[in-house]
Amino acid sequence: MTNGLLTIAPSDVSPDITRSRENRVSSENQPEQAIREQAAEWVVRESAGPLSDQQQRALAQWCAADPRHVQAYEFARATWADLGALSELALPVRRGLPPTLARPVRRRSRWRRAMTGVAAMLVVAFGVAQAPELLLDWRADYVTGAGEVRRVTLPDGSLVDLDSRSAIALAFDHGERRVRLLAGEAVFSAAPVTERERRPFVVEYAGATTRALGTRFVVGQAGEGGWVGMLEHRVAVDLLSPPQRGRADQVVEQGQSVRYDQAAGVRPWPEQNLQRATDWERGVLVFERQPLAEVVARLNRYRPGRLMVVDSQLAQREVSGVFRLDQLAAVGGVLSDELQARRVELPGLTLIY
Repeated sequence: MTNGLLTIAPSDVSPDITRSRENRVSSENQPEQAIREQAAEWVVRESAGPLSDQQQRALAQWCAADPRHVQAYEFARATWADLGALSELALPVRRGLPPTLARPVRRRSRWRRAMTGVAAMLVVAFGVAQAPELLLDWRADYVTGAGEVRRVTLPDGSLVDLDSRSAIALAFDHGERRVRLLAGEAVFSAAPVTERERRPFVVEYAGATTRALGTRFVVGQAGEGGWVGMLEHRVAVDLLSPPQRGRADQVVEQGQSVRYDQAAGVRPWPEQNLQRATDWERGVLVFERQPLAEVVARLNRYRPGRLMVVDSQLAQREVSGVFRLDQLAAVGGVLSDELQARRVELPGLTLIY
C-alpha cells in the first residue's frame, strides 16, 4: 500500500497469556518508558469503571513484578489527581434518565475524559523523564534528533552511522580510539589498525566495551543493558565489571549477535535479526508479525511526539509492514485506520485505543 503498511493481522494470543508475557517482560528488562505507559493504562482502566476481579488480580501481579511498577502506578494516580481528572470522572449520572440510557452515555463520557486526562498526565510525566536528553548536546560530540539518521567521519577515518535519537562522545588518546555511545544505536565501521594507526578501536556502552577485531558492527540498547551485532569480521565484548552470573566476555563472529547486562552477563542473541535491526540505515523500518506495542515503541524513536496504545489487547495485535522514515508524520492515522481503532490527537501525543 502507498502508506507503507502491508498487513495487520489479529493476534491469536489469549488475554491470560498476554498478561503473563507482559509481567515477564516487565520484571526482566522493561525500559522505564514502557513502565510509565502501562501504569497510565491501568489508571485509564480504573477511571473508566470498576476493575473486574480478574483485572484486579492482573494489576496486583503487575505491581508485584517490579518495584518500578508500583512507583510508576502511584505517580500516575497522583498526577491524575493533581490534574483534577478524578473529580470530573466522579460526576453522578444525570437524574431523570432511565438507567438503560444513562449507563452507556456515562461510560462513553468516562472513557473520553479518561483519555484526555491521561494525555495531560503523560505530557507531564514524559517532560520530566526526558529532561536528561537536554544534556546530550553538552556531552556529545555528535547527536541526532528524532527521525534523523546521520553518517559522521571520525578523526581516524572511521565511519559511524547514527540512528535516530542517538549520541556519541569521543575519548581518543595515545592508547586507544574510544567512542562512548551515550544514547540510541550506531553502526561503526572502524578504520583498521595499521603501521601508522596502532591504537585499537573501542566502543563503550552500558557497562561494557566492544573492541573491533574487524570493521563493521552495531551497538545499541537491549533492556537494562546493551547488544552488539557483528556485520563484518568480528569483535570482542568485555564487561567492565564481573556480572552476577554468566560470562564477562565473548568474541562475536560475523552474523552473530549478543546481549549483555550485569545481571546475566554476555550471552548469545540468535533471535535478533541483524538485517532488520539495522534497516534504519536504508531509510525504512520493517516489521513482520510483531505486536503493535513493539511497533509503536520503535516508531516513537523516529518521529516527533509520541504514539501510545492504551489497550493491552490491541497492543498485542500483530503488525507487518514497511514504513519509510520520511513518511512517519501520519503513521498514527494509518495504524488506527487499518486496525479500525479509535484515535485521539493532542499536541505531541497520539492515543490509539
